[in-house]
Amino acid sequence: MDVTPPALSPRSTGELIAPTSLAPEAAAEGDRRTGLNRDSLVRAGEQIIFVTAVIGAVALGLGITDYFRDHRYISAYLIAYIGFRFADLMVGADPRHPAEPADAHAQRIMTQIVVLILFAAAPFERTYLYGGEPEKWVGALGLLLELGGLWLALGARIQLHFFSSDRSGRERMVLVKTGFFRYVRHPVYAGVMLVLFAWPLEFAAPIVAILTLLVAMLIAYRQIRADEATLAARFGEEFEEYRRVTDALIPTIW
Repeated sequence: MDVTPPALSPRSTGELIAPTSLAPEAAAEGDRRTGLNRDSLVRAGEQIIFVTAVIGAVALGLGITDYFRDHRYISAYLIAYIGFRFADLMVGADPRHPAEPADAHAQRIMTQIVVLILFAAAPFERTYLYGGEPEKWVGALGLLLELGGLWLALGARIQLHFFSSDRSGRERMVLVKTGFFRYVRHPVYAGVMLVLFAWPLEFAAPIVAILTLLVAMLIAYRQIRADEATLAARFGEEFEEYRRVTDALIPTIW
């Protein structure tokens, strides 16, 4: 992982608008339906995460610590990933998008579910399709890619806050174009994609690796379009010029 663009003014030719007395009731009814669906989705997501955590606790009690001791690259990956998640919380939200949409919490829950599926699918593929242990160098490569992705994602987030803050530490709305942002417009997304792609490499799981790339690129494409619409509305020609001279995610490719 936005500010909703300003609403457009009504056309001068006029529009058909519901009577004033009926509009609030219709809006309230729509909010109730949306709220119910959103709350149900959030509760379902939280239950899935809780059940997954319980299963993880049971696995820990059954001796999974022996597995982590024998697979040090996987252990190192998970330790680094957990550290990144906490560090990301400490850095805070993207200063370019100080407000979140109403369904931001539900979106985060859905993202966590996708990540949990990824973390389960890679060892599942290795265990039930191939068996045996992957080569050590593959695990080492996965760990190196993860560390590079963490450095890129977290470093870019820190740069955003550093360059968009004044001397007193208060956030100011600026278009950051230096540091990692000199080479790609969305280095945070690029770093996260590297981190997620590195996980199936730890298990030498090519099917999950390919699916991870496809899903991550699809999600990144949709998120980049939404982010850049917001940035274009905020910074106008400055952002358009920045977009013309930089790549979105992968230098010289995308």
